[in-house]
Amino acid sequence: MLSKLRLLRPPVSPGTKLLNSWESKNYSDKKNGGGKNNRGKTPPLIQDEFSTTPNPPTTAHSSGSEKSYGWQNDSKNKQSFRNWSLLGGTIILSGTIYGIYHFDIMKQKKDDNHTTKETTNAKKIRKLVQIPSLSESIPDNIQYLLIGGGTASFSAFRAIKSADPTARVLVISAEGYLPHMRPPLSKELWYGDDTEMAKSLNFHQWNGTSRSLFYEPEPFYTPVEELTTAKNGGISLARGWKVESIDVSKKKVKLNDGKEISYDKCLIATGSVPKTLKLYDDASEEIKNKFSVFRSISDFEDLWEQLGHIKSIAIIGGGFLGSELAASLANKGKKNGVKIYQIFKEKGNMGKVLPKYLSQWTTEKVRNEGVEVVTETEVENCSLQNNKQQVNLILSNGKNISVDHVIMAVGAKPNTELATDAGLEVDPKLDGYLVNSELQARTDLYIAGDCACFYDKQLGRRRVEHHDHAVISGRLAGENMAGAAKPYQHQPMFWSDIGPSVGYEAIGIVDSSLTTIGVFAKGIHKDPSILANEIDQNTSTNKNEINEELVSKNNETISENEYKKGVVFYLKNDVIVGIVLWNLFNRMSIARQVLKSDRCYKDLNEVAKLFNIHGDSS
Repeated sequence: MLSKLRLLRPPVSPGTKLLNSWESKNYSDKKNGGGKNNRGKTPPLIQDEFSTTPNPPTTAHSSGSEKSYGWQNDSKNKQSFRNWSLLGGTIILSGTIYGIYHFDIMKQKKDDNHTTKETTNAKKIRKLVQIPSLSESIPDNIQYLLIGGGTASFSAFRAIKSADPTARVLVISAEGYLPHMRPPLSKELWYGDDTEMAKSLNFHQWNGTSRSLFYEPEPFYTPVEELTTAKNGGISLARGWKVESIDVSKKKVKLNDGKEISYDKCLIATGSVPKTLKLYDDASEEIKNKFSVFRSISDFEDLWEQLGHIKSIAIIGGGFLGSELAASLANKGKKNGVKIYQIFKEKGNMGKVLPKYLSQWTTEKVRNEGVEVVTETEVENCSLQNNKQQVNLILSNGKNISVDHVIMAVGAKPNTELATDAGLEVDPKLDGYLVNSELQARTDLYIAGDCACFYDKQLGRRRVEHHDHAVISGRLAGENMAGAAKPYQHQPMFWSDIGPSVGYEAIGIVDSSLTTIGVFAKGIHKDPSILANEIDQNTSTNKNEINEELVSKNNETISENEYKKGVVFYLKNDVIVGIVLWNLFNRMSIARQVLKSDRCYKDLNEVAKLFNIHGDSS
């Protein structure tokens, strides 16, 4: 409040008392007969501010007794008047300060309420800054052009510069940020007590060290204006600019302001964009302001800020992002009393990936984090309520949930906007640009990351939306742009962390519709031969030796606490096509070898022993 008091009162000299500020001087002049003769004097003591007009000087005709008597009476009157004036002034001052304080508090509450309403009613409008500000600064011709500023592009330009040290690489990114990793946005950044660290987009890694979300600091990049003249080439980043179209035959792209750029080699690494719900697409702007998706740094920053103003969030979606975000927000929101709901149509978290028993076990762990998980339910409709401060979600189970904000985590689709004008093929089932084994879509045009639909000689045509695939496919595309001509044979892995109890790594095709066989460490036994088996046969297949053998070995029900560690095999025609390492780490190389063998195993208990489930290396 003091800072606001300083703004309200006029400036005063350092030696003047508080009573001399605001209107106390005028009050003193009017009540105590102060006139023009006193205005130029600065009273040294507080009582002088209330003193009467000075007595006229005594003349020679006045006697000493008269002087003494007159002085004593006058002194008593003055003293009495001073005391009453001081008391009155104190009361008035106290009342004034209280009035200002009360007004300030009420205004602050009103402002806070107004701020909260604005925060919950409208999305934050961000102005995208373009760097460089004018397209004239961007080269007309470039050796290597990378469209997209994510992980795949970063990996590609590192590979290009490694193969061609004097290469000139231009990255055009529609985002206003430097190339960065996305996984920590839903995981690590929400944990820990260092708020400033998270706000600065730094986080603690699994090994305890801290690092930035950005791959490289800004000085790493060559200014766009200097790229063509730089002695040893360089990597430049044009931020906030978007490629609107590409002419494959002429090897040219057109920016959003009409500027054309010619290239020698080009990479499309535009990633994917979040899907939205139909009820959101059809809703009014007022309702849309209550919804958001979650993918970018801007989404993270907006949600972080909102957590300080809202009391409830509903996350629609039970996949990787929805489950990770639910656990992360529940952990972060505990201090502020923010209630987190998670709503999805499957029977358990990550129901499309994990076998039923493991999915439902995971759901209980998510609930233990404080999330109210609503399974086998969809949001059918929504409306505003509570003076338009909340959105009321009408569920298919007949219930309603009212929240301050809704996050849609219902999957993503590859960004293939450039396909139509460029004449590029898009896979009709998996979506994404069709590429050959060298990640080429056309001559001198490559695709990497989420938007690439590639051929896996072991598992068939695939499209993968995970960090490891972006890193490796981007690197291979960069090498091939520099002349390597290598096929993409990598089996991408992925990982997920859902609160402190659930963490896993996976590789291959992990689809809960396949037959799955899980082998888990039983209790706290140290004997690696003591294992428990769980079979989830979701597809109609003929009885096979593997299933019969495992069932005959162990047909007991596994208790809840026995899913802490294990390995899950996904089978297609009795061959392992996918593996989940459940709370097991540093064993991915073994999983790759098992998957690569492409064979039918008689005893998966023996295969599971390769992963040393009871070992301490996890």
